[in-house]
Amino acid sequence: MTNAFLIIDAQVDFCHPEGALFVPGANEDIDRIARLIHQYAHQIDHIVVTLDTHQLLDIAHPQFWQNAEGKHPDLFTVISAEDVKNGLWIPRFSADKARQYIQALETDGQFQHVIWPEHCLIGSSGAALHDTLLAALKNWAHLRDQDYRAVQKGLYPLTEHFGVFQAQVPDPAVPETQFNVALASDLDRFDTIYIMGEAKSHCVANSLKQLLDFAPAMSEKLVLVTDCMSDVTGMGYLADPIYADAWTKNVRFAEAADIFV
Repeated sequence: MTNAFLIIDAQVDFCHPEGALFVPGANEDIDRIARLIHQYAHQIDHIVVTLDTHQLLDIAHPQFWQNAEGKHPDLFTVISAEDVKNGLWIPRFSADKARQYIQALETDGQFQHVIWPEHCLIGSSGAALHDTLLAALKNWAHLRDQDYRAVQKGLYPLTEHFGVFQAQVPDPAVPETQFNVALASDLDRFDTIYIMGEAKSHCVANSLKQLLDFAPAMSEKLVLVTDCMSDVTGMGYLADPIYADAWTKNVRFAEAADIFV
């Protein structure tokens, strides 16, 4: 049996208490993930880490928007299609595409558009892997004589890109926002795919949903390592339908202590 780890967005801005968008519990999640890699290095055949990576002028950052007085929205402001239509919040860049995006996101019905702190800016220390995880990955790579794979997501600034495999609202003209067939195929080479990382409520949940939607035959290979992921505070309910659906599709749920016993 072959095993792959998919470690989602285990970056400083999410996983360090001083990170720009710290997810409570994420630092302990990272410790557990690192212990798994150290302890079971010879049973882990492939590791993919994803890196949430943004421009400063991202549609989910305050600087992208302003009101009639020129004020940027506060952090965690929810911007609706009605707000944009009525001029309550005005996109400062690519206005037509921004309006279309907000409407499409709302029509999809899963997530509203939230303004986040500037996070995981390209080239910043916050976009780097957490040091504890990086040390474990380097140790694994030395032991196995193979590199871990790093996959960036989120650089296209006109859509959220929670899920690893596809943007929330794909743009037909932007290939990086489309479903990442190559990444799914890479993981599908393995008998079991362990999924972990941050945040359970957003990027982990959406990555799972995208796999189940676009590659449903992979469902029985998937294991959610439940104590190696945490929710954005107060937002866990957003992903409940995704995990409930996954359960009906034979996705397995396990804690770190149980996955290699």
